[in-house]
Amino acid sequence: MVDYDILRENLRRFYDFADKVVLYVGAGGRQLLDPAIKTKKLIAVDQNAFSLEELKISVAAEGRQNVDIIASRFDDVTESGDVVYFEFCLHEMHQPEQALLRARRLAPDTVVFDHMVGSEWVFHAAEEDKVNQSASAIEQFGIRRRERFLLAQQFRDHNELVAKINGQGALALERAQRFAGASDISIPMSYELVLL
Repeated sequence: MVDYDILRENLRRFYDFADKVVLYVGAGGRQLLDPAIKTKKLIAVDQNAFSLEELKISVAAEGRQNVDIIASRFDDVTESGDVVYFEFCLHEMHQPEQALLRARRLAPDTVVFDHMVGSEWVFHAAEEDKVNQSASAIEQFGIRRRERFLLAQQFRDHNELVAKINGQGALALERAQRFAGASDISIPMSYELVLL
């Protein structure tokens, strides 16, 4: 697993979400947007309704106000705001350039937090094509600011690694075989934050 506290700190330092209407795309995933940041309004979007149920519970526990939770594809979102924030999900979209065009129509700022081309973790997750496609889309939109980072995905053993990538398909599982029998597995993960 990766150190989520470091990811949260990267995001907090990169962009000031305070007092903004934030369209939070991929909100059902990792929840890297620090709950201590007081947004004007948070519009949490994810097509996975089950993961949004968990988000609802954490939002209630944090006592956050002004949160709308939308179980929908980003393509269908019509709400506007100050910033659209994609959290490790742009590479999962079939047409990332269309998603960025929609983001540009919905808000003046777009923040993308995602994997980088050439990341060893991307290779092991068998997502090279997806990440290449999203990176190419990002380059078309006039990057205002970019920061790149490196962490490692850490796993106690091969079984824990397989549990993490199990949904990534046969190629990812085949690539993980090189770690069969290993313990204390560390796979470098390069990622970036981009402001468009």
